[in-house]
Amino acid sequence: MSYGLYIGRNLTSDGHAWLAGYGDEPSSHWLEIVSAEVHPADSKITVGVTPSAIMPGLLFDIPQVKRTARQLRVSYSHYRGVPAPITNGGLNEHGVAVRDIWSPSRPELVAMVPRNQKGPNYSDLAKLVLDRARTAREGVELIGTLIQDFGYSCYGGNSHMIADADEAYVVIEFSGGLKLWAAERLHANSVRAARPGYIGVIPEKPDEHFLFPSHFIDTAIKLGWYKSSDGPFDINKVYGDGKGPSESVKWIEGEMRKRASSAEKISFEDIIWAVSTENLTGDTAGYGQIVPLETPPDDRLRYLWHCPIGPVTAPFVPVFLGSETIPAEYGPHRYLTDSEATRFHDPRKANTQPESLSLISQSREISRSAFQIFKTLMHAVFLDHETLLPLVSSMFRTKEKQIVESLKHQIGAAKILINNDRADLAVRHLTEFSTHHLIENMNIAEYWLRALEARHRIFHPTDLDEPYSGPQQIW
Repeated sequence: MSYGLYIGRNLTSDGHAWLAGYGDEPSSHWLEIVSAEVHPADSKITVGVTPSAIMPGLLFDIPQVKRTARQLRVSYSHYRGVPAPITNGGLNEHGVAVRDIWSPSRPELVAMVPRNQKGPNYSDLAKLVLDRARTAREGVELIGTLIQDFGYSCYGGNSHMIADADEAYVVIEFSGGLKLWAAERLHANSVRAARPGYIGVIPEKPDEHFLFPSHFIDTAIKLGWYKSSDGPFDINKVYGDGKGPSESVKWIEGEMRKRASSAEKISFEDIIWAVSTENLTGDTAGYGQIVPLETPPDDRLRYLWHCPIGPVTAPFVPVFLGSETIPAEYGPHRYLTDSEATRFHDPRKANTQPESLSLISQSREISRSAFQIFKTLMHAVFLDHETLLPLVSSMFRTKEKQIVESLKHQIGAAKILINNDRADLAVRHLTEFSTHHLIENMNIAEYWLRALEARHRIFHPTDLDEPYSGPQQIW
C-alpha cells in the first residue's frame, strides 16, 4: 500500500521541498546503491509480471537506454507475485525522487485486466524513472510513453509521486489494459499525502497542471461512466474507488498545513514526525525514506534519509548518493525474504537443483540484519507501548537531531575536498560518516532489544502467546 508525503519549498523552514514516506510491504527490505551504467545499443530489459502473479501476466523485453543513472533505493522480495527484487523508488543522480503508492481502480476496470496482461509493473516504472529521468516532468512523460508503447501490468491500480527540486507530480496508473493514466502537478505551496494516491477534478484537455492521454475522457464516455452533463471530470469518481482522499490523509495534510502556517514553517523534525507517528506507522511499514529536494554543487552530495523499518521505533540516517558501499547489515538477508524457507547454502545441488540454492550470499548472511533487529525491537516496544514508545522514540529523535548538527559540517568538509580535486576522499569521508551512524544505531537498538526482552520475560514469564499489542493506527 505504502505512504507518500510531498511538502512544497515555500512551506519549509529549510527553503527546499521534501518527499517522504514508507514502503508498506511485509517481506525483507534492503538499501542498495545502483551504479550508473552504459549499455550496448541492442540491450533489453525484462518487465511485467509472471503467470503466478495475483493478477497473471507475461514477462517480456523492452529496449534499454544507452546510459542509466546512479541511484539509491530500497528493494524488497515480495508483493502480490511481482517479480523480485521490487522497489517503490528512491533518488537518482539527477535529483529525481520517486515514491510508489497503492491507488485502487474502479472494480469494472480491474475486471477488464486480461489474464495475459503485458507491460511494466509498478516497480518497473519506479526503476525506469530512476534509471532515465533527469527531471520530475521527464519521469511523468516517461511513464505515459511506456504505458502507451508497452501497456501496464497491474494488481488493481497504482500511483507514483515523482519530484525534483523545482516541482512534483502525482501519477495514477489505472487497471483495465486501456492505457489510462493521469498526472497532477504539485507546486511550491503544496501539501500532498497519498495512501492511496488520488487525483480529483481535471480540465477537459491537458494543461500545465494536468497531464493525461488523448483518449482519457473519451474512454469514460464510451464506457458510460461519464457524460458532459455530469459536470467537471473527477478522476477518482470516474476511474478510481470514488472515495477521494482518505480521512487519515486529510488528517495528516491538515496537521502539516497547521505547521506550515506557523512562523517557523515545516521543519525536518516535522517531516520525521509525519512518517514516524504511531497514528500512521506500525508493523506494515517496511522502511522509511525522506529526500531533501535540493540542488547541491556535486551530485555525489545528494542524499536521502533512510530508516530500516517503519520509523515509529527506529531512526533515520543520511546516506549519500556518492557512497562507496552500504553496510552488509543493511543489505539483503534471508530474514523474511520470499522463498528462502525452501533454499540452502549447498553447492552440491547447483547443477541438479539450482532453484534450491539460497539467493543470499553466505558472506552476507553471517552479518547481522538491521531490518530484523529493528523489527524485533519494534515489537518489544509495542508489548508495553504506553510506557516504552515515548522513551525509545524520544531517544532516536534526539539521535537524529545530533546527526543533523554534524551533517552540515560533514557536507562542508566534502565540498572542500571536491573543490580541491580530492573527490575520492570526499566520497570516503561521507561513506564513513553514514556507515558509522547506521551501525551505531543498530547497536543501540540491539542493546535495547536485549534489555526489553529480559524485562518482558521477568514480568511476563508465561505471556508467550498473548494477542497483538500496539498503538492503534488511523489508516
